[in-house]
Amino acid sequence: MRYGGDATVYSYGVRVPDTVSPGERMVHIQEQLREAVPPRHVDFLDGLELSREVGDYLFVHAGVRPRRSLERQDADDLMWIRDEFLESEDDFGKVVVHGHTVCQDPEVRSNRIGIDTGAYISGVLTCLVLEGESRRFLATI
Repeated sequence: MRYGGDATVYSYGVRVPDTVSPGERMVHIQEQLREAVPPRHVDFLDGLELSREVGDYLFVHAGVRPRRSLERQDADDLMWIRDEFLESEDDFGKVVVHGHTVCQDPEVRSNRIGIDTGAYISGVLTCLVLEGESRRFLATI
């Protein structure tokens, strides 16, 4: 909820009355979301891939486990890994394009490109444009 989940919940019209105790807050939100989120949104999210290889790039949410082949990556690492991946200088075989860790500007390394500029707090949504051998960034402001 701290990283934009509250905005997502709010965008579906879910509100938590003051009468709901802190211990029941998440249960209330889950129940309301089940009713508020259209089935087509659920189907879309269920159909998303955890990773996508395109040319010399691997697109993931968070990163990959260093010293593990791309074919053997774990779903939890693709979604949640942080420090071990971010600090690694390993050649992953592909340049890993990821989010999950907010940085003020896109972070370009030889083995990874971080593009999470924290839209939920900064208002800046950044994307990477790949055209042939060139790369550039687009961002909202």
